[in-house]
Amino acid sequence: MKPKYRRLFLKFSGEQLAGEHKSGIDPKIVAWIAGELKQALTLGVEIALMTGGGNMVRGKEVIGNGIRPVTGHNMGMLSGLLNGMAVTDILNDNGVPARLLTNIRADQVADQYTERRAINHLGKGRVVVIGGGIGRPYFTHDTAAVNLALELQCDLICKLTKVDGVYDKDPMKFTDAKLFKHLSFRKAVEDPNIMVMDKAALGLAMEQNKPILIFNFNQSGNIRRVADGESIGTIIDATA
Repeated sequence: MKPKYRRLFLKFSGEQLAGEHKSGIDPKIVAWIAGELKQALTLGVEIALMTGGGNMVRGKEVIGNGIRPVTGHNMGMLSGLLNGMAVTDILNDNGVPARLLTNIRADQVADQYTERRAINHLGKGRVVVIGGGIGRPYFTHDTAAVNLALELQCDLICKLTKVDGVYDKDPMKFTDAKLFKHLSFRKAVEDPNIMVMDKAALGLAMEQNKPILIFNFNQSGNIRRVADGESIGTIIDATA
């Protein structure tokens, strides 16, 4: 049986790669991710992914004291590339074929991203890891993920979080927080309390009518469940 989705784009945060560490990468976490991806790949789905860089350098936090905004943003993008390098190696080491592409010119460590190259790898069953966002300042990894998912004609954009989806308030602080199973793009963009993804990323997805799914990173089997069409997390689209 074919999966519901032909091609997924997964966006991980840098903090997720750090695990319980304050910074850096926990190889055990990435090895666990490899196992999760392997489950989904057996269904025949194609997967592209991107990680943020918050476990290394969060660009907006280093700006100032002589560091220009453009420099800070570029440092954040380079942090995403560092994560992509590690993730690609660990995926391959755990039996998940993966290739690293980047929009930043870094020929010694990664192949240059092109849509044709990425599609070719996906068609051969490889996970495409994209490091460094779109390689331009003022575009977050979230916005880059939506941009690239559109370019690669992915059927669904997935933002993986530490909770089960989008709530009306922080479920880590409020026991009566309500989980939304379905949200409209307009609600997600206009409601200041919904901060699961930056507004520019949500606005671009809304403009192009590309659905976004927010779901729990920590629950084993969730990526496979998504590929298979099971209803988990919070779907954000134009139909709510």
